Amino acid sequence: MKKSILSLTLGLSGAAIAAVLVLPALAQESLLPEGFGNPAETPAPRPSPTPSPTATPAPTATPKAGSPPPPPVTATLGSSAASDTGDAEEGEEGEEVAPGTLKYDLPPGARRLLTRIGPLTPETGGLGPDAFGVRGQYAAAIMRNTRGELASRWGQILLRRSLVSAIDTPETINGADLAAERAALLLRMGESISARWIVQSVDYDRASPRLVSVAQQTYLANADPAGLCAYVPAGLAHGDEQAWRLASAICAGLSGEAGPAGWAIGRVRSSGKISNFDILLAERVLGATGAGRRSTTIEWDKVDRLTSWRFGMATATAVPIPEPLRASEPYYMRGWTVLAPMTDMTQRIAAAPDAAARGVLSSEAYVSLLSAAAGQEEPAEALTAQTDALRDAFGAASGVERYTAMQGLWGADANTPGRYAAMIATARAAAALPVSTEVGDDPWQLVGSMFAGGYDRNAIDWVPTISVGSRTWGLLAVGSPRPLNGTNASAIGNFAGGDDSAGSLRSKFLLAGLAGLGRIDASAAASAASDLDVDLGKQTRWSRAIMAAAERREPGMVALLAAAGMQGDWSKVPPYHLYYIVRSLREVGLGSEARMIAAEALVRV
Repeated sequence: MKKSILSLTLGLSGAAIAAVLVLPALAQESLLPEGFGNPAETPAPRPSPTPSPTATPAPTATPKAGSPPPPPVTATLGSSAASDTGDAEEGEEGEEVAPGTLKYDLPPGARRLLTRIGPLTPETGGLGPDAFGVRGQYAAAIMRNTRGELASRWGQILLRRSLVSAIDTPETINGADLAAERAALLLRMGESISARWIVQSVDYDRASPRLVSVAQQTYLANADPAGLCAYVPAGLAHGDEQAWRLASAICAGLSGEAGPAGWAIGRVRSSGKISNFDILLAERVLGATGAGRRSTTIEWDKVDRLTSWRFGMATATAVPIPEPLRASEPYYMRGWTVLAPMTDMTQRIAAAPDAAARGVLSSEAYVSLLSAAAGQEEPAEALTAQTDALRDAFGAASGVERYTAMQGLWGADANTPGRYAAMIATARAAAALPVSTEVGDDPWQLVGSMFAGGYDRNAIDWVPTISVGSRTWGLLAVGSPRPLNGTNASAIGNFAGGDDSAGSLRSKFLLAGLAGLGRIDASAAASAASDLDVDLGKQTRWSRAIMAAAERREPGMVALLAAAGMQGDWSKVPPYHLYYIVRSLREVGLGSEARMIAAEALVRV
């Protein structure tokens, strides 16, 4: 606990100090008679300007008429508050600074432009700057209406890479607004760290009202109350006033200003607009900074749901979150939990399988987390058994012993995400297994484990050992870097003969993957489609949109539309969706990702 307090106290940044200094003037009102304390004529500090249609917005500015109200402090993600589209590039030279206001003087070259936003470049693994094309409002609308719960782990990995790439801002949208939609979608995907990358790619004084709202959710998802401080003035002007007053109190406490902090807390409590429990969490943070005036006990008895505010404040102060609330938390919070290092290790391990299956954790990161948990004092028996089996999978004396250990891990969890997470954990061990090892007639889990980690070149070494029409053959037919010989309608028929999935969905996915990759000729595809009673050429508004994006050579837009077509569980994804996704990705130069998505579909149904 002492370490948590120390880390939170020392986490104060210059941005936090700046926010405290621009707290509303009411927080500094003197109760002494005139002539005592500060002179009466001292002008009150005013908030620093935020991007809006006017050069210097007044502190009482409100969102545009017709805009929906901003989300309350207890709201989860998904709000779509309209944002102003002011000139974000307007300079600040010659601007007068009120007494007591801290202003950063940066040379023009040090400020970040809104014309290109994102940390990843093509040299560092990102997509090209024109990946999303020139239809900014269109892209933002798709992001806003895409849920973060995707069927495909590889689809999420690709979408995350696309959203954090340094992309050019189309002329039809404010760069800060587009950044806000990118960060909001990443949060719904459970990618809290990536969302923070995008938020921090925009200078805080250039943030639009929409980005200010998303920034609040982003820093709560990262359990970083100090990160809110830079946005307090804009939040008080454009956002949920009471929520931002709580944030201003926290920022005052972080700078050692107990008076303004207590005043702000009292004003929020007297308003009656925010539950007392959420106020107590803010007071808990103040207590951790040393600015709190009384001890705070957090009791969850009357709390029925876990919101972003409650998650962020409780996690930041090491307040344990009860298991019943964890069981009903939104899916994306499991990703936030795993990525927050201050979270209790037991809760991180409980959320890790789902996060790994979704793509939040890589194979290496998942194994590292399990190893770190096993190294703590008195780890759980189940965790010890799991890490012991992993150790045997990687380092047992013989190949047979290593494969036996892998099989034990794959069959230990009847839950589908948990089973796939085990295949992710063993990916590197599976890739290192000698081909001469006795693994049975149809080692589809072994090959599926390799594909889960992206070891496709190791997987093709097993091609000579498998029989055409087996489940392993189907995985290799769509996942290998090069086409396999003998891929025809007859082979697909043999595969369908052993298909035990509901409605022969696995066989339909195999045909969709092969057709999308161009690994089966048109006549054979038509024959197999007729046998399986599936229409891969079905035309919808979505199919026309993704094909049009592929024709325009917009890989980012294709990745976004692919994610929109894979929402929910694999059992809900139509086979023709997989066909268009694989085909479009291949046409824009993302063939490797297309193959991994097709292979994953065969593993998980």
